[in-house]
Amino acid sequence: MDIARRNPANPIMRPSDLKPGINGMEITCLLNPGVFRMDGKTFLVLRVAERPVQDGDKISFPVYNEQGQIEVLSFDKNDPRLDASDPRVIIYNGNYYLTTLSYLRIVCSEDGVNFYEDPAYPPIFGEGFQESFGIEDCRVATMADGGFCLTFTEVSPVAVGVGLIQTNDFKTYDRVGMIFPPHNKDCAIFQEKINGMYYAFHRPSSPELGGNYIWVAESPDRIHWGKHKCICTTRPGYWDSARVGAGCAPIWTPEGWLEIYHGATKENRYCLGALLLDLNDPTKVLARSEEPIMEPIAEYEQTGFFGNVVFTNGQWVEGDTIHIYYGASDEVICQADFSIKEILATLKK
Repeated sequence: MDIARRNPANPIMRPSDLKPGINGMEITCLLNPGVFRMDGKTFLVLRVAERPVQDGDKISFPVYNEQGQIEVLSFDKNDPRLDASDPRVIIYNGNYYLTTLSYLRIVCSEDGVNFYEDPAYPPIFGEGFQESFGIEDCRVATMADGGFCLTFTEVSPVAVGVGLIQTNDFKTYDRVGMIFPPHNKDCAIFQEKINGMYYAFHRPSSPELGGNYIWVAESPDRIHWGKHKCICTTRPGYWDSARVGAGCAPIWTPEGWLEIYHGATKENRYCLGALLLDLNDPTKVLARSEEPIMEPIAEYEQTGFFGNVVFTNGQWVEGDTIHIYYGASDEVICQADFSIKEILATLKK
């Protein structure tokens, strides 16, 4: 049951639309933008993934070294110690590396479809060892009490965790650091307080007991988080049987907090569904999608760098309409609209 209204201009952004931000690199993918509105414009915080132009006999990829400089590592494709079966991850001699280095770039648009870079808003690169494999999948919360919170994935050789940046203008940044320790990602902060506390979704992962589930935590200051509760687990035999994760900040409706989330199967087919949470206690789930509200059915969602993927962590709301921006096939940026009433009607069924 796919109820998304895809923009006929999709994909609205491709890797060829931007110039590489790192000398000597090429842009491989544009992924999973955060979204905010400012000065009458729609802004996207893109995850841009870059790597060196590939030599036929070698696999090359960039990392930050101990001096904070970008260094290119290169391995022979025929080396028996190399496992390059996944286009996203390289395993060499038991060590894991990413095939690309991701950072964040800000683009804006007057019409929500045609985006361009404004030099007033420079890119955001990884800093320090905990971000030495890059930063990924930024979610932007426009806070009711002022300013913006950017939550994103910090990637390094030792861990994957959640970082926080706070800003008022996207020109100067307060880099708070890691707020959810490894292994964790898919963090979205609620845009207003509930009973005097901040709330956030996050997704700790366990390879053994437990799994890839959505949790909720609360905080007095958006930095120190506690009272963690698991609210959404995977479901065998369903479209979200292998992993689930939050999209961006949930939407207030009279019936509850509405959250669009992603789910995937063990075959890595990513779809979108919805959760409805209690307005006064967001750890209580009132309803959940039995079927996806969006599936990878368009050609540009089925083929690409990593196919059969629709993944959103950015949206803005206009009346009954949710304008979502999403990554398709881990390569291009697309846009679609949902009706809040239509989503709620699917949950009632």
